[in-house]
This record gives sequence, C-alpha cells and structure tokens, in this order.
Amino acid sequence: MNSTDLPDDKLTFDECWELLADETLGRIAVIVDDHPEIFPVNFVLDRRSLVFRTAGVTKLWAALIEKPAALEIDGYEAHTETAWSVVARGDIEVIEEPEEKSAADNLNLEPWHPGTKNHYVRLTPRALTGRRFKVNTPDVWKTRLSDRRRASFE
Repeated sequence: MNSTDLPDDKLTFDECWELLADETLGRIAVIVDDHPEIFPVNFVLDRRSLVFRTAGVTKLWAALIEKPAALEIDGYEAHTETAWSVVARGDIEVIEEPEEKSAADNLNLEPWHPGTKNHYVRLTPRALTGRRFKVNTPDVWKTRLSDRRRASFE
C-alpha cells in the first residue's frame, strides 16, 4: 500500500491551533487588485488570532480595506513520515492600540526580514482547517538531496 491509498487525516480545531502555536513562519494570501498575492510572514498567536508585522504597502493596504485573507503553514515530521498543512481563513485588520502592539511584542513578535516593520496586522480566523497525511516513501537513489523525506533514511 502506498500513501495515496491512505485517507487524509483531518485535523481537529485544537490540533490546528497546536500546530500554529509551534510554528513561526507561514504564507499570508491577500487580494490585491482583484487577484491573490502571497507573502511569507512570521507570526505569533495572540488570543486565537495570528499577528504579524509589516512595513506597509500590499499587506497593510489589504488590512486597511479589511479584505479577507488566508494564512497557511505546512510541516513535515520525519520520524513518522507524515506531512501536515493548516489554513486559517478570515478577516485582517491593522492593530492601532499601543497595548495590543505591546502584547504582540511580549510574545516575541520579531520580524525576520530586515527593515522597519512598524505596522501590526491581525488575522482573526473564521475558519481553521488542516490535514495530516502519510507521504510517499522517497526513492533514495532518485530523490533530490534537499527533499525533507530523505531525513527518514539518513
């Protein structure tokens, strides 16, 4: 039996939050000029929402006009040879209150990308979904050296 014969395991709401809490990097998707744009962001969880900082422009503009957004994170667990994906979909807003910004900073929200990131943005999920699945066993002789599945054999 290969992994395509195995059913996907849907993650519970709490499992999705646990995986989000253990990660710091994801991809935010926002609508810009009637088409999706996707950007890497590092984030923290704050009161069942995701907070990130930005310098402005695209992500800030999307937050200012309060369009829907989605944040996705993925992971791979070499010891179980499983991958997972979590998607949070909801509304984004700019955080204006200094106390809320301080609360995010106290959670160690520190931008990875150099430069000034003075704007704080919150994604409040209306939907949180995820799945975990067994990955195909790599062909050790043909699989790229950078493929994370190889860690199971090395």
